[in-house]
Formats: sequence, C-alpha cells, structure tokens
Amino acid sequence: MTEHASSFKPSLSLVDATMVVAGSMIGSGIFIVSSDIARNVGSAGWLIAIWLITGFMTITAAVSYGELSGMYPKAGGQYVYLKEAFNPLAGFLYGWSFFAVIQTATIAAVAVAFARYTAYIIPWFSESHKLIGSANGFSISAAQVLAIALLLFLTYTNTKGIKGGKIIQTTFTTVKLISLFGLIILGFLLVKNSFWEENWQTGFNAMHSDADGQWNPISGTVLIGAIAAAMVGSIFSSDSWNNVTFIAGEIKNPKRNIGLSLFLGTLIVTIIYVFANLMYMNVLSLNQIAYPEGERVAVAASNAIFGTEGAIVIAVMIMISTFGCNNGLILAGARVYYTMAKDGLFFKRTGRLNKHAVPEFGLWVQFAMASVLCLSGSYGDLLDMIAFVVVLFYALTILGIFVLRKKRPDAERPYKAFGYPVLPIVYIILALTFCIFLIQMKPLYAGIGLGIVLAGLPLYYIAVANKNKNGQS
Repeated sequence: MTEHASSFKPSLSLVDATMVVAGSMIGSGIFIVSSDIARNVGSAGWLIAIWLITGFMTITAAVSYGELSGMYPKAGGQYVYLKEAFNPLAGFLYGWSFFAVIQTATIAAVAVAFARYTAYIIPWFSESHKLIGSANGFSISAAQVLAIALLLFLTYTNTKGIKGGKIIQTTFTTVKLISLFGLIILGFLLVKNSFWEENWQTGFNAMHSDADGQWNPISGTVLIGAIAAAMVGSIFSSDSWNNVTFIAGEIKNPKRNIGLSLFLGTLIVTIIYVFANLMYMNVLSLNQIAYPEGERVAVAASNAIFGTEGAIVIAVMIMISTFGCNNGLILAGARVYYTMAKDGLFFKRTGRLNKHAVPEFGLWVQFAMASVLCLSGSYGDLLDMIAFVVVLFYALTILGIFVLRKKRPDAERPYKAFGYPVLPIVYIILALTFCIFLIQMKPLYAGIGLGIVLAGLPLYYIAVANKNKNGQS
C-alpha cells in the first residue's frame, strides 16, 4: 500500500524562501526584453523608467501580500487570499487561470529559453533541427524535446521531497545572482567603447520605432499606450515573486518569513534589473539595444564586453538562470492545485501528499500541461496574455486587503501593508491603467487572456455540482 504524508513539512528558512522569490523571478526575460522596451519608448530615460515603474509595482504588491500571507500562512497563497476576501468563485477563477496559462505557460516559455541557449553550445538542440515534421505544418524540434526533458527532470526531482528542490533552488539562484552582479560590474570596467553619454542625450524624449526601423516622436496617450506595451516584457521578467506564498505550509515561521522574503527578494531583483539596463546603456548604443542580433540584447552586450566568447558566457548564464527559475515555478505551482483539490475544485488526487510530503500528482498534471504548451509553439505569443491576466489578478488580490480590513477588522495581522491605503491604491490604479491600455494596444492576446479567465465560470459550477453530488452520495 502506498504511503501518504498527512501534512506539509516546514523545512524552508528565510534564506530559502528569499531564494524562491528571487529565483522564480529571474529567468530569461532580463536578457531579452529590453530590446522590445527600447523599440516602444526609444529613450534612455524611459527605458530605465519602465524598469523603475515595474519595480515599484512589484515591491508594492509584494509588501501588500505580506499582510495577506501573515493572515493566511498556508499552502495556496493567492488562491486562498482571493477566496477569503471575496468568495470561492474568485479563488477558483484565479486557480483555473493559473493552471491554464499563468504558471504552465511561464514554465513552458522558460524551458524553451533554456533549450534555445543550450543550442549556442550544442547546436544539435537548435529550434531549426526538426526531429518530427509533417505536411500539415506540425513539427517537433530538438529544442522542444530538450525543454520537455528539463521539465521531466525537475518535476521528478520535486516529487522526491522539498529538500532536493530547496538545494537546487538555493544553489542556482545564488550562482545566477553572483553571475549577474559580475556581468554588470564588468560591463562598466571592461568595455572599450562606452555609449553612456550618447544614450543619455535622448533623456525622456520618447520615440517609437515603426516596422521599418524608423524612430517617431510620441507623447500623450500614445506614450501611455507605448509604456503599457513596453511593460509587458518587464512585468513578465518580474513576475512569479508570489510563488513563495504557494508553499507557505513548508516555510518555518511563515507569518514572519513569507512577508520578509517577499520584500527582500523583490528588492534584490529590482536592483539587479535596473543596473543591468544601466550596463546595457553603457556598452551598447540605443539602436543596438533596440535591434540586437536575434533579439538577444544580453548577447550583444556580452560580446561588447568579452569579445567573440560573449555569446557563450551569456548562454551559460541563461541556462543556469532558467534552470533555477523553472525549479522554483514547478516546486510552487503544484501547491495551488493541492489546495484547490482540498476544496473539491480540482482533480481529487492532487489533494493528496506522497510519502515525501509533496503533491506528486499535482506536479505531474502541471508537467503535462506545460509540455503541451512547449509543443504548441505558441508560448512566445502568450506573453501579452500572461501579463494581462497576472496583473488583473494582482490588482484584485490587493483590493482584497481593503475588503478584509472591513470584513475581518480584528484578525491577526503580523504585517500590515506598507503605505496603506495610499500605495495599494496607487498599485491598483497603475495595474488597471496597464490592463486598459494593453487591451487597446494588443486586443487579441489580452482578449484571449480574459476569455480564458471567463472560461473558468462554467468549470466552477460543474466542479461545485460534482462536489455536492459526491457529498450527498
């Protein structure tokens, strides 16, 4: 008979939790997305401003979540907060969106980024190397196979208990933090031709690059729309900080350590991201940042610093970064499905822990969904959709702080949202502005994202009906 643990084992320290926050945030985005940001806003001032605005929003949201994590220090995180603040339907719509696209599409995108950069060192794993092809256009590349193999390995490792996942997370996050700091410092010390003064002459004179590569000045609502479009990349790069709330049941002294790890992790990553972009502006011209070869701004920067070996340096860094990032995403994600299953709103088997006290079935369900998205080839187009859905739920969750202050005024709050009520209100306004302008700028993918959320409505009522039926039988 298979053994099952009855509860999670609290085994993660404050340092471990902070490594989950930082490690889940830093994937491939910081090495790539600054090009798209530069094309949208076209000046040094606005390039840095985009990252500062995103950092402010991320840290504000994270410290606001500190209040919620202190009130509900248990597995499930954001799903639990939405359920408690509003109702079970709000929690389910988040959990459904989390499974359908937020977590699984992010896992898929990060895995394929790992494979793409592996191909720099081992060309056999190139996306152009098709292992299976058919007349109707469906194909499977070596890169997709490697991406799925990575997910298989990390999923299997995490089924063996939190300890293995913790070791991978802390080790790889430490290495990538040191590597990024090193790259930033060397970018200022070793580069032979600095573009610093030239780039800063653009100030805050916003420019937008059209399809022909021509720069056109923008202002007013057009600039706000360009900022929203540019922030898709920076928000994707800064997302997943909330993953630590999903594993609250495995963190020592969660009422204290979750809030602290959220603040420390998001602060560290924000500082790294801003300085990485300052380094890009020192070693590359604004046009080189906007149009690097193969959309890989970090490779262009590394080539400027290290010469022809730069591409290999960045390839290794991104492999380390994406490996550690996906470990954190995989480790944390299955805990949401576990909590939903306990509420009778997900596959029943995901609500059981194996003998190593981890939700093994939830990990494999997550692996299956992420693998399908790896094979679909559409994950690159999903960034707009992911960003829209993620920010929408962040805004709703932070609104939940106001609801719970009124609904449960006497509840224990080891932390209180920093700057309440001003900063949470500012975040909600910024988030909704972003979502509105994203719908205007990129209606297709933002609309698909909203459609996926709404598709959860009939699924919720089906799940509730099944739950009631089983409860009556």
